[in-house]
Amino acid sequence: MGNKGENNRQRIVSAADQLFYRRGYNQTSFRDISDETGIPRGNFYYYFKTKEDILGAVIDARVNAFEEMLEACSSSASDPRERLLCFTNMLSVSEDAVLQAGCPIGTLSSELAKDDDAYQEMSRAVFTVIRQWLVKQFNALGSSSSDEKAMDLLARMQGVCVMACAFDDRKYLRRSLADIQAWVNSQTLS
Repeated sequence: MGNKGENNRQRIVSAADQLFYRRGYNQTSFRDISDETGIPRGNFYYYFKTKEDILGAVIDARVNAFEEMLEACSSSASDPRERLLCFTNMLSVSEDAVLQAGCPIGTLSSELAKDDDAYQEMSRAVFTVIRQWLVKQFNALGSSSSDEKAMDLLARMQGVCVMACAFDDRKYLRRSLADIQAWVNSQTLS
């Protein structure tokens, strides 16, 4: 695939990613993606045979993006607590998007979890990457319950995203982020 082909493929993935986030996977059609990209629907088959193939590419792109974000948090601080706080700042950085459409990971995960087993596995891919990274951070803090704390942190952040979006409540999101960060700061060896 040449540069133009790769560029078109990336445009399709990027547009699908945003549409899946705003509308949902099941509510997004090839036509919607075509309208968003300006690429004729018939040309999609050169890049993707099915909508499921596009979904796989979107999830791969999200995994890569989160791996980069987590690597940036890892590189930004030597202290695991600071790396965890960097991660939680994702709520602040994406505040407007969260208020408008919730969490891009959580919304797609919730939707796909209702479908067949293959989708359920795909729906967990980004969460799995994040969970593994969080476990490493809690391990570095000396926690004896790192996986439980990783799940707790993911659950807190997802709950905040759901409620902040449902009520379009910026103050709640900010207050909850401060509570989450206080919880991270309170973690001690245990």
